[in-house]
Amino acid sequence: MILMRFFYDYECPYCQRGYGYLLEFIGEHPEIEVEWRPIEAHPRPENHPPHTDLCVQSYYIARELGADMAAFHREMFRAAALERRNVEKAEALGEVLTGIVDPGRFRAILESNKYAPQVTENNDLAYEQSGVWAVPAFRILRKGAPDKRLDSPEGMGLTRDQIREFLEHAGG
Repeated sequence: MILMRFFYDYECPYCQRGYGYLLEFIGEHPEIEVEWRPIEAHPRPENHPPHTDLCVQSYYIARELGADMAAFHREMFRAAALERRNVEKAEALGEVLTGIVDPGRFRAILESNKYAPQVTENNDLAYEQSGVWAVPAFRILRKGAPDKRLDSPEGMGLTRDQIREFLEHAGG
């Protein structure tokens, strides 16, 4: 099994497109296990809203609640990247996820800050440990060898062919 980390931010339209390309091709590569790592493209205290720390926490809450994660990703990208909803507000996220998670349980877990440390952990893993500069970014983890990387050029995103070729050569 090959482990691949996918770093992305829900407010990033390039990440939304990269997510779609990843879904398009990952079925052809059952040897690759995807480790989803939502991060903030512009973490606090950077003055570049919207801050998506609550979106990151929402990902882990949705997993805990057994949500349909494809539906979760679709709605979260739609709300943050396309509709530019105020994802800095718990109420807005609750509305976005109606029908995907139980709203009361979702809100209770979000307000408890149970997954707040995961935001810092993911951001640190991306920026400090994995050398991510812009998202989306992919890392193939290889024991005894340097990680294989595919990084988005800042402000440009990745093409369908770049992601397809990266997956095709993941083991090499």
